[in-house]
Amino acid sequence: MHERECHVWKKDAQSEFNRWAETYDRSILNHLLFHRCYLKFIEYIIRHYPQQQPIKLLDVGCGTGTFASMLVESDLQVSPTGLDMAQRMCQLARVKSQQIGLEQSMNFVTGDSEHLPFPENSFHMVTCSNSFHHYPHQDKVVREMFRVLRPGGRVVIIDGFRDNAIGWFIFDVCVTRVEKSVHHCSALEMFNTLTAAGFDQIEQEKFGFWVPALATTGKKPL
Repeated sequence: MHERECHVWKKDAQSEFNRWAETYDRSILNHLLFHRCYLKFIEYIIRHYPQQQPIKLLDVGCGTGTFASMLVESDLQVSPTGLDMAQRMCQLARVKSQQIGLEQSMNFVTGDSEHLPFPENSFHMVTCSNSFHHYPHQDKVVREMFRVLRPGGRVVIIDGFRDNAIGWFIFDVCVTRVEKSVHHCSALEMFNTLTAAGFDQIEQEKFGFWVPALATTGKKPL
């Protein structure tokens, strides 16, 4: 993909999500997909980290910060930072955190997933839910996730599962027709992308039937 085409791809996504921000929390996708993905992230946190261990977590493509709010309001010892390319999404995420009185417990940054504005070894965990298909250089995004993770840290990427008939029709036909500049990886593509970035202990889980999703997790070696 040429750089000019990538620039257009990013700008299209940024404009789309800035427009969507005002009604994002009322979207039917919150009920069909987003909320169960957040619960899947929490399941991974509980599975891989002792409950009382303080965890610094980066959520890439954080939207209006619903997942960050869920974490802070839970019993988990998680300090979330959310990053989104859409400035309006981050603005509304900050408003939401103020409304629940937890603005000191979470942070939101407008930025590019291909150039994460954080030092190396900053986070114990990186999550990314249903935004990965918008990134034109997906291999570069995963390398950046690897860079900002601490040794032993984990990444969990959830995106649409397009390897069966239902997923192919939803993501490769319907979503592509509506959003145009997107690419949903196959399970093999996701596995190979994480492997090439340096992750090991890679695991994948398909969940959901009518709106199938794929969770791919990997560990940064010690």
